[in-house]
Amino acid sequence: MSDSAVLKLDLPGITKLKSGKVREVFDLGDRFLFVASDRISAFDVIMPNGIPHKGAVLTQISHFWFDHTEAFQPNHRLAGPNDPLPAELAPFAEQLRDRSMIVKKARPLVIECIVRGYLAGSGWKEYRKNRTVCGIPLPAGLQESSELPEPLFTPSTKAEAGHDENISFDRAVDLVGREIAEQVREASLRIYLYARNYARERGIIIADTKFEFGIDGDRVILIDEVLTPDSSRFWPADEYEPGRGQPSFDKQFVRDYLETLDWDKTPPGPELPPHIVERTAAKYLEAYERLTGRRLIL
Repeated sequence: MSDSAVLKLDLPGITKLKSGKVREVFDLGDRFLFVASDRISAFDVIMPNGIPHKGAVLTQISHFWFDHTEAFQPNHRLAGPNDPLPAELAPFAEQLRDRSMIVKKARPLVIECIVRGYLAGSGWKEYRKNRTVCGIPLPAGLQESSELPEPLFTPSTKAEAGHDENISFDRAVDLVGREIAEQVREASLRIYLYARNYARERGIIIADTKFEFGIDGDRVILIDEVLTPDSSRFWPADEYEPGRGQPSFDKQFVRDYLETLDWDKTPPGPELPPHIVERTAAKYLEAYERLTGRRLIL
């Protein structure tokens, strides 16, 4: 994909429904087409330049996890990574290669499903203040990046702009109903535990992750991207040491760089220098290669 498509991607004749921070969503009639760009955002601001191949990495990691979890968790995917494109998309094959997914038109739930297995980010800040994470009491004596006694399900609201808001499980019940809230809590924990154990054997700690679910007919299915470096904290297991922040495979590297700048974290974002772009691209690719055991042919 060319540099211009990092910022904007259009498919003439195909209706675009939404352009998010990373993903473009197109309407194929009875299906959606998701296309992951190479855009990168930090502090809710899209940077003016992107990370080469990032969209391909995100899409192929999602395909990988859908392959591994669909036996016990239905999802929205309609076509695998090697399936041919529909005829109307054939003219755009090069733009879509490796970074597109055709999915069902599920109705998204109004909550996001976060699972935390380690004490990091906002959870660590809250623990230091109250010895809780999202209001859930935890034992004394935990450190930054400590593994939690058991993974926590901590739902949040979805914000169209700005940050999502953590909510209690009872509030999630109010929003989606008890049956669905209990179902997505169980599903989120089951998927996380499976993925955490799988990834740990391949040198990656999944510290936390965010799932999204939708309604397809009369059932709840997994939607959106899943267990990627954009929706999760991935840490290298061989460098893990509680008591400090961890190096990561996600965009924390970009955030750390931006924190050194005199920038107020409002648009427009600063252009990322070549060495930050190259290091970040390498981290995304390494995450894919460690998880899957294969190279991404670009």
